[in-house]
Amino acid sequence: MLRTDLPEIMTKTLPGPKAAKIIERREAVVPSAIRCAYPVVIEKGEGAMIEDVDGNKFLDWIGGVGVLNIGFSHPEVVEAVKAQADKYFHGMFNVVTHEGYVALAEKLARIAPVKGDKKKAFFANSGAEADENAVKIAKAFTKRPNIIVFSGAFHGRTLLTMSMTSKKAYAVDMGPLPNVFRAQFPYYYRNPEGMPQEKAVDYYIKSIEDVFEQCGAANTIAAVVVEPLQGEGGFIPAPIEWVKAVRQICDDNGILLVADEVQSGFCRTGRMFASEYWKEAGVMPDIIATAKSIAAGVPLSAIIAREEIMEAPAPGTIGGTYCGNPLACAASLKTIEIMERDHLAERSCEIGEKVMTRYRAMMEKYPVIGDVRGLGGMVGIEFVKDPLTKEPAPELTSAIIQSCAGMGLLVEGAGTYNNVIRFLAPLVMTDEQLEAGLNIFEKAIEANI
Repeated sequence: MLRTDLPEIMTKTLPGPKAAKIIERREAVVPSAIRCAYPVVIEKGEGAMIEDVDGNKFLDWIGGVGVLNIGFSHPEVVEAVKAQADKYFHGMFNVVTHEGYVALAEKLARIAPVKGDKKKAFFANSGAEADENAVKIAKAFTKRPNIIVFSGAFHGRTLLTMSMTSKKAYAVDMGPLPNVFRAQFPYYYRNPEGMPQEKAVDYYIKSIEDVFEQCGAANTIAAVVVEPLQGEGGFIPAPIEWVKAVRQICDDNGILLVADEVQSGFCRTGRMFASEYWKEAGVMPDIIATAKSIAAGVPLSAIIAREEIMEAPAPGTIGGTYCGNPLACAASLKTIEIMERDHLAERSCEIGEKVMTRYRAMMEKYPVIGDVRGLGGMVGIEFVKDPLTKEPAPELTSAIIQSCAGMGLLVEGAGTYNNVIRFLAPLVMTDEQLEAGLNIFEKAIEANI
């Protein structure tokens, strides 16, 4: 059964002959800007495994870039979507009420760690839409025009979220918008040379204060938008001591704190939401924007906040045709049920501990590994040319990724300098698959140093 199989490459080359023909067809009709670096044409997916059209089997540690925390084609989610499809596919929520939307909003209002006693939620289709709607709501509530985001941030590819995203390779000839100001995210591995660790929080907080002085006064800032663990930026957790300081700045200045949990939500970091770690430390965001693993691969995203914030937008200014689609809501309700019942947050911690232990052992053996970091089952490993200078090694990182694919393991890069490999594997992966993947990963490092 594919769900429990191990990686196996059957063809002499990758892509195999059938996959190569489909990739050739893709290149003829799909813009090259929609890039794919992997020689894989999927035929079937189960659990953490992909079988391609040539019969090759790959262990997927990308998980649709964090979408497949409960794996490919979970049978119970498939049945839930089929049951909903038997009733109706679509009913625009601005026109007719459907109970799945209401039930999912109720569930997220109960479990999301945002400030306030009475919470409300609404839905969009993608992570970028969730982030954009979070900003719209923050502006409507505060009546302020500006927002603060951070170095290393990735928030999406719409015009607004592209402007919020740090890496401008995502915005060539397409933006950005004004009213988006940027401060420094606490990337402790790359602190300024000679900085004592105890001075780091003050240094990064000062960069926010510099925004107030140089870009927009504090009373013009609607929201500070933070990823609890940066994704594209290199899998860098936001230090709790820094989050507390940011929360205080927001409280002192009437600014809303938005947690972008698009990638870190739904058990990925060892909690249902990564901002539960914030709550455990005594602070919470005002708004959570989340997506990806919310519905096991059916397009859906959510925005959750307390009632007074959610009631700020004028009628008709939020929502959309497909937002909160019945099929997606059915998938999400079943997905969350499975996550809670099967203790996938705890499983994420188990997997993350095994990965971190193995990665740290590799770091002792291979000087090209500069840093290992993460939360739960969301782990980043950073490659450098020299452990002292910390010069990034993007070419090595790319070579390791390609070597892994050639041995049946799919991993993906990240990081400001394209020198981080992210671990985003489905949390239903078996222990045998995890061990096989770690062995392939180490072989790929050895083959390229």
